[in-house]
Amino acid sequence: MIDKSPYLASLRRVLIPSFADLTPDRILVAAEAAGGRATGRTWGLRALENRVYEVELEDNSRVIVKFYRPGRHSTEAIVDEHRLLAALAEDEIPVVAPLRLASGHTLATEPDGHRYAVFPKAPGRAPDELTLDEYERIGKLTARLHNVSASLDLPARPILSPATYGTACIERTLALGSMPLGTRSRYQDAARRLVVASEALFAELAATTFVVHADCHRGNVLSAGGKFFFLDFDDAARAPAVQDLWLLLPGRPRDCSAEIDAWVEGYEVFRTFDERSLNLIEALRGLRYLRYAAWIADRSGDPAFRQAFPQFGTGGYWEGLVGDLHEQLVELGVA
Repeated sequence: MIDKSPYLASLRRVLIPSFADLTPDRILVAAEAAGGRATGRTWGLRALENRVYEVELEDNSRVIVKFYRPGRHSTEAIVDEHRLLAALAEDEIPVVAPLRLASGHTLATEPDGHRYAVFPKAPGRAPDELTLDEYERIGKLTARLHNVSASLDLPARPILSPATYGTACIERTLALGSMPLGTRSRYQDAARRLVVASEALFAELAATTFVVHADCHRGNVLSAGGKFFFLDFDDAARAPAVQDLWLLLPGRPRDCSAEIDAWVEGYEVFRTFDERSLNLIEALRGLRYLRYAAWIADRSGDPAFRQAFPQFGTGGYWEGLVGDLHEQLVELGVA
């Protein structure tokens, strides 16, 4: 049953601001804030969380203008992301860092609160598959990335933990979702058992955490000219290093020993990797399920999300989520 209370209605309005006032003129003005003049040719790029546009400049180059979703990250957190990107670029680690604007900063805040940054266009493609040699190469790059990020003080970036990706997300999903009562009780039971199991693993391994990419799947590790580069640090968070490995794997750890060994071999050329943290992978996968559902629930009033996730909120969607959580409990040995 959907809660239609005034409180929930106001909560949805706060969590899901509108991007409708991003007119073409505003996008072009933003693009020109990094220098150069826009021709007027603009393309909206596929993006759900933020609004992202490719803009052509008169010198035939193109830039990417990214408007950050209001209310998601604090300005301080976005500035920390930009500081990380600048430090990585300075260390010659392949990333796409924001351009400095006419203001001298990399982040602009408009009078109505919209914040944006401008990036150089970086062509590349996501690999369909990765060879063992490529896993080793990405492992080397990831270790270099972690050496830089671990050396920085980035206090405003979020923390990836059973509390933030687990408990907090369960509460948001229950408040914003529309689960049938029977499914709701099974979701609560499975989700909370998963959090308890994850807490035990995090505590047992005492994993060292620092800011990592945190969304390092193949779509964010692009290839261009035979070289890889990291894209989209929007989810960068304080987490165990293994978070930047498991999303690249084609299956469960037991089925990917060669890929894991290749990545770790590359990683340890530049940084020590605690292989005990591999035991966190299935907990991290389960926490990602919880966070993903809460993320969609938070944005369910956004037309772009309704179009991208038409099954969200249906009985079938919730039953599928509960099934996934039970599968994770089996993997964690607590079913």
